[in-house]
Amino acid sequence: MAPPSPTDDQHASDGTVDFGYERVKAEEKAARVAEVFRSVAPRYDLMNDLMSLGTHRLMKRLTVTLAGVRPGHRVLDLAGGTGDVAALLAERVGPTGQVILADINEAMLIVGRDRMIDRGHLNIHPALADGEALPFGDDSFDAATIAFGLRNVTRKDQALRELHRVLKPGAPLLVLEFSKPRGALLEKAYDAFSSLWPTVGGALAGDREAYRYLNESIRMHPPQEALAEMMREAGFGAVRFHNLIGGIAAIHQGRKQ
Repeated sequence: MAPPSPTDDQHASDGTVDFGYERVKAEEKAARVAEVFRSVAPRYDLMNDLMSLGTHRLMKRLTVTLAGVRPGHRVLDLAGGTGDVAALLAERVGPTGQVILADINEAMLIVGRDRMIDRGHLNIHPALADGEALPFGDDSFDAATIAFGLRNVTRKDQALRELHRVLKPGAPLLVLEFSKPRGALLEKAYDAFSSLWPTVGGALAGDREAYRYLNESIRMHPPQEALAEMMREAGFGAVRFHNLIGGIAAIHQGRKQ
């Protein structure tokens, strides 16, 4: 069955939003997403390596490079999960800087916190935070990143407005996310490859349904141009995007005006 057309997650007239290919009440989505990530947290990084053939690590490095953070900067890594991006940012801001590793899911945050402690990243501070209502003051950060997390937010437009609020004027936002492949052949090949994820997830992580949702959530995420427009509507300027692997993923960047 063909998936529904991607939406920007605005409320439908019946008050529902996307949860993969399902429509659920807006207040239900956060709890169901939370359960997905509680389930996959212990094997999340292994599955990321398998699903992306290891390329997610290169994409995250490129995202951090584009963020242009410097020693002494205070940076927010939203939906930071197990800490891959936060660790890269921590190396760049140095001991005089600070990285806030924020995630709404406690299980993912615990994995990330423990990993950062084990690696000796003393300038990374975990924060349990809802991206739609960030517990930080206005103009608090020199940069912000969100990698493979925006598609799981119930109200993406609200999360983008909150990211805009907490950034300092002129500070960059980097959004790394799965996107729309360019070209019919690549799209078909990617669809065939990603259709295997639920089976592999069931075998290695013990939760086929969680990976079915993650697969479907990619299909429902706004394509490149639509996400760029959402960032502009949230107040960001100089918005542009860089397609990766033919558009299978993309890095969007903008600056707080």
